[in-house]
Amino acid sequence: MSADNTIDNEEILKFQAMAAEWWDPLGKFKPLHMLNPCRLKYITEQISWHFDFSLDNRLPFKGLDLLDIGCGGGLLSEPMARMGAKVLGADAAEKNIPIAQAHAQQSGLKIDYRHTSVESLLDESLQFDVILNMEVIEHVSNPSSFLMACSKLLKPNGLMICSTINRNVNSYLNAIIGAEYIMQWLPKGTHEWSKFITPDELTDLMNSAHLNVVDKKGFSFNKFLWRWSISKNDLNVNYVVSSIK
Repeated sequence: MSADNTIDNEEILKFQAMAAEWWDPLGKFKPLHMLNPCRLKYITEQISWHFDFSLDNRLPFKGLDLLDIGCGGGLLSEPMARMGAKVLGADAAEKNIPIAQAHAQQSGLKIDYRHTSVESLLDESLQFDVILNMEVIEHVSNPSSFLMACSKLLKPNGLMICSTINRNVNSYLNAIIGAEYIMQWLPKGTHEWSKFITPDELTDLMNSAHLNVVDKKGFSFNKFLWRWSISKNDLNVNYVVSSIK
């Protein structure tokens, strides 16, 4: 792994400790399992729109090289592979990789999982049509350098989808007090509020990395229906941004 990287080792240790629970929908990654259908809907729609692919095809993403940064146990990598993409799943938490590899093998999927960083991938001169950068940027040491490296990994006209958490009172109450202390969906200390990024800040960072933002949406949780949905207006806590190089 490249010595010059944006990995935050303290953040990695948090996820190393939870690695074995990636595929337990009631375990420590329950929030991601709940959010995953919403994430997948947004991702598949953005990819199909950008590349003019039909989701009615059996393998709509066949021919696409896709990088899943912070792939964890493969919650997004596996659906992308099922849809035909050639997937490289990268994670800085070493313990996540054998979990992801074993589950992919059990599922009959061929996915290239690696314990690596975006900077190390740059050293290999790799480039991708699509980069998934989901719930990662709030855990890196230098978001600006991280996004610049991601941009270099994108092919011309490539698509990057990046989700993260807004920084405001609502996100502190919901993503930290609510999720970590009241609901106990996540271990205490999983997130640091000061590392959250506002949509305007993320847009500026992407522009600096030569990425053109083409879409912004919120992931909104309805406490009465107990489910997530995509929102055009509610970017108060969880949100996602699509950009093109």
